[in-house]
Parts: sequence; C-alpha cells; structure tokens
Amino acid sequence: MNIIDELEWRDAINQQSDAEGLRELTNKKAVSLYCGVDPTGDSMHVGHLIPFIVLKRFQLAGHRPVILIGGATGTIGDPSGRASERTLQTMEQVQANVDALTAQMKKLFVTDNDASQVRMVNNYDWTHKINVIDFLRDYGKNFSINTMLAKDVVSSRLESGISFTEFSYQILQSLDFLHLYRNEDVQLQIGGSDQWGNITSGLDLIRKKEGPEAEAFALTIPLMLKADGTKFGKTAGGAVWLDPNKTTPYEFYQFWANTDDRDVVKYLKYFTFLSKEEIEALAGKVETEPHKREAQKALAEEMTRFVHGEEALEQAKRITAALFSGDIRSLTADEIEQGFKEMPTFTAGREPKNIVEWLVDVGIVPSKRQAREDLAAGAIYLNGDRVTDLELEVTEEHAIGGRFIIIRKGKKKYSLVKLG
Repeated sequence: MNIIDELEWRDAINQQSDAEGLRELTNKKAVSLYCGVDPTGDSMHVGHLIPFIVLKRFQLAGHRPVILIGGATGTIGDPSGRASERTLQTMEQVQANVDALTAQMKKLFVTDNDASQVRMVNNYDWTHKINVIDFLRDYGKNFSINTMLAKDVVSSRLESGISFTEFSYQILQSLDFLHLYRNEDVQLQIGGSDQWGNITSGLDLIRKKEGPEAEAFALTIPLMLKADGTKFGKTAGGAVWLDPNKTTPYEFYQFWANTDDRDVVKYLKYFTFLSKEEIEALAGKVETEPHKREAQKALAEEMTRFVHGEEALEQAKRITAALFSGDIRSLTADEIEQGFKEMPTFTAGREPKNIVEWLVDVGIVPSKRQAREDLAAGAIYLNGDRVTDLELEVTEEHAIGGRFIIIRKGKKKYSLVKLG
C-alpha cells in the first residue's frame, strides 16, 4: 500500500498541496521529508507526537525522515494557536531544551544505534549566520505583507495584537524549508493543521527561489479531538509528557488504557503501527465485548512500548495488575512510587507504633475510635493484607524497600505512607 493511501485509511491527512503529485512521487522513489518542533520545553507531550507518528510511518515505508529542532525559531515563538505573545527564553534554556528533545527524538526514530536512520538538524545552525540586511533583502523581499496577514496563524492574532517578532516566524520557517530543500533534498514538509499557512509559505519561497517547477509538497494532519469535543492529550492533571520523570510509564500507560470506547479505534489507526487487519479485529471487540477493553489494552501497550520501551511497558503492566488484584507486595519500591504518585500521601516515622495510634498519627483516619471500627470491620489493608489485629505494631519492616507502606481502606481508597 502506498504511504499516502495508508495515511488516508488511517484518517491522518487534513490538507495536501498536491495530492496526486505527492502520491506519484512517493510511488517512484524514497522521499526526504521533514517535521519540526520548537524547544519551548525540555520534553514533548503526546500532542507533539501527532505529526511525528506520521513521520515515523514514512520512515517505516522506506522514506527518509529529517527532524528539525528549532533552536532558532524556538527563541522567537510560533504565534500558532496562541492568544498572546510567548515569554522569550534565554539562549541557555533553549539549548538545554534542544538537547533534551534531540534525545527524545533519537529514542523514537533510531533503532539498534543506527543514527543513519534519521537526520537530525537544528535551524539555529544556518539561521544565526544570516545578518539582518541579508534577511530582509534575500528573504523578506519575497513575502507580501497582504499574504502574510491573510494566513490564519496571523489573522487570528490581529485583534489581540502580534509583535513583529512573532509575525516574522513564518519567514523563518519558510527559510527552513528552502534550506532543507537545497541541502538535504527535502521535498515534503508535514505538520499539524495549524501549520498549513507556515508550510505553504515555504512552498511559495522555494518556487520563487528555485523556479516554478520545483517539486515540493505540503501535508498537514487533522486536529485531534476526543469524542466529547475536547482537545486530545490533556488530563485533569495536565499534559501527558514523554519524559518519564514528568509522566511515569505507568501514568502514560493508564492515559491510553482509559481511552473512551468512542475514540479507541481512531487512536489505534492513528497512533499505532498495527496492521489494518489487527485494528479491524480489535474494532470488532469494541462492538461485541467492550467490557474486556482489549482495544484499550492494545493501544496502551503499543504506545508505551513505542515511547518507553519493552521494560517500562512490562513494569507498567505489573503495577496495573497489582493494583487491580491488591497484590501490593509484588511491587518494588520504585514501582510503588510510580503507581501511587497521584494518590494521597502521608509521612510516618520509623519507630514502632500500635496500628490504631499509627493510623491516627499519620492522618489516614480521624480518630482512634474510627481506626478500631475500621480494623474490626476488616476495612484496613496494609500492603495488600487485611489487618484486624488491634494490637499489631507497625514497624520499619513493613515498609516495602524500606520506603513505603500502602494502606487501603475499603475496596479502592489507597494511601501512600512514606517513612521519614
């Protein structure tokens, strides 16, 4: 199946500058294409994955991906999707973010330490050499203010205001496309639907500089919305990051595992590399056996493996199984730290203490009377084991890995107790 046909089946195409021309080009040769991300932070989140999943599909189909980290554009700020100006970062912070995002991209696109599988570039490398006079004469002269104002990315900001700095962003991105066309044989730029104006500005610049017959193409990806109309990738706790220190692999796994039945087939088609036959089989399960959530499990496994690797996936699955079964003792201290990160957390000392007093002192129950009633009713579990002995002493030996004690009250109310 041609890569364009596959993207159409997966509902991964929003706009193309020349659909038939791009299909013909990808049929006859391996195409170099690029997608960029600005280093506005030190980690990408799942929303950033949307165009890069498409880039990965091109890579797997035998095409040549180029990943651009915007060390230059990241110092400026893309006005896309924003109602106000970005806060400018220091050059040191931008570079630190460049390094972090480069490492994340290599993890996604490089296998077996073969760096030739993807080309990593930083637009600061060619942009910082251009002085302001050359920028205005060689590039600015090719852009009409009237056309720039008509681009959605700019027109949406005219009422609230936009600085010349952010207004000039589309010129810099166009310059990137021209540079990569000339120096890396890049003929296609892909991006989110909000990037259409910037990408087509690059096409215009290439044709003005290289001639009207220059073969260059644009492709954008649809805006990803959930079935309830809200934006994909956000949770009550905020963004879902690729950095395991910001969003643990367990939390990442749970994000995908909790996908709504109405969205799961769409996400399987868009985000995973499962075949059409595998996805259609899972779609059938959603219809006939939705309670088993097999499609959600497959989605969570595929995405966690892709971003964090097999070992982190197995760890996320162990935590999930332990929390479901109540078998807390099967977890390591590190796994407990992941699985209970968002649960109520308390601190206790290491000296031995009667269970009744300990529950009150830690703050899990409000009174000794309540503690005795809960214990007598069998409602208190310590590390997964039911406790009914009112004389039990909680000691340091109860702490898993010498660090954590897990208290469950009733069926689902967990608390994490850290030993100080």
